[in-house]
Amino acid sequence: MTTDTALAWDPYDQAYAADPYPIYQRLRERAPLYYNEQYDFFAITRFADIERSVPNWKTFSSARGGVLEIIKSGMELPPGTLIFEDPPSHDLHRGLLARVFTPRRVLGLEPKIREFCVRTLDPLIGAGEFDMIEDFGNEFPMRVIGMLLGIPESDQADIRDAGNEALQTQPGGQMDLSGGALMSGEIFGPYIDWRRENPSDDLMTELLTNEFTDENGVTRTLTRDEILTYVTVVAGAGNETTGRLIGWATSTLAKFPDARDELVADPSLIPNAIEELLRFEPPGHALARYVTSDVEFHGQSVPAGSTMLFVLAAANRDPARYPDPNTFTIRRHVGQQLTFGLGGHYCLGAALARLEGRIALEEILRHFPRWEVNWAQAKLASTSTVRGWESLPITVG
Repeated sequence: MTTDTALAWDPYDQAYAADPYPIYQRLRERAPLYYNEQYDFFAITRFADIERSVPNWKTFSSARGGVLEIIKSGMELPPGTLIFEDPPSHDLHRGLLARVFTPRRVLGLEPKIREFCVRTLDPLIGAGEFDMIEDFGNEFPMRVIGMLLGIPESDQADIRDAGNEALQTQPGGQMDLSGGALMSGEIFGPYIDWRRENPSDDLMTELLTNEFTDENGVTRTLTRDEILTYVTVVAGAGNETTGRLIGWATSTLAKFPDARDELVADPSLIPNAIEELLRFEPPGHALARYVTSDVEFHGQSVPAGSTMLFVLAAANRDPARYPDPNTFTIRRHVGQQLTFGLGGHYCLGAALARLEGRIALEEILRHFPRWEVNWAQAKLASTSTVRGWESLPITVG
């Protein structure tokens, strides 16, 4: 559709990882419907186009996956993978998890989450230098998800590392989908088996015991394989996205020290600052969908059978939606942003992510009101699904 080399965008190319926003801007302005011949996908980048399209699950289906590599692989997805389902199965399976992530229940976790946060930050006082990702961003979200799932603290690091390894790619490469390791979740099997005999107040116990009526009209509980899938999705999403958000908060506020000083002086601004961070540097940059019927954008047709990328990070900086979008402004009225998706697949863990982000930023600023990033040693992680820091060394003082 275009031969303009200035518009050539390879989502796996690490050359774009450091700063993908200039190419996003060019795509928004000059190729609002973009086609990549090498990987055979379409992409849209404007806020209005994505806002009206993401909720349209009949045309843009999740049933073949929500990640470009998964859709193109044609792999069979295990039942109960609600992020990779369409209604009615999606609504049925989502309802089981929705009971766990109600706003009231999530808010009730605040004292325990703050305890985890403080316990992780306190030992860093006086260190002078430390890695915000290794020493905090990888530790804090793991404790929260471990608590929700009922995983002993002694085992949480191994489970986190296994999830991170599944998402890791070689620079410029795609996820390794061979053997089904990405979605197998078998690492959780022993904990599920133990919880079956030793119920407690955690997500695994709820999934084991809650009865529901399935799509065939049968009243039952989830199978072991279905629970493995649920737990894998929750653990992976909870660890990855919150850790990335912490990294982006740290690096962004180092670049905007006046905003950081404002937050130190007035912590009531922090919730809105989290919304602006989610807009400005979202952990996940794109959603993929399978196109079920012909659809048109900007006078050009996308045929059924295509793969569509919704580039949320590009839409979050669309000047048609946000004035001066490339400036980080903690007092911005963000309103509807796309980082957590829209419609039936709106992120179930959004309230938890916002709560963890708020608590983390409150406590980081209370413990360390000022810091500098050692940019020469900072390193972005190599993944094709989320964007964030693998290493972020800082000096505090």
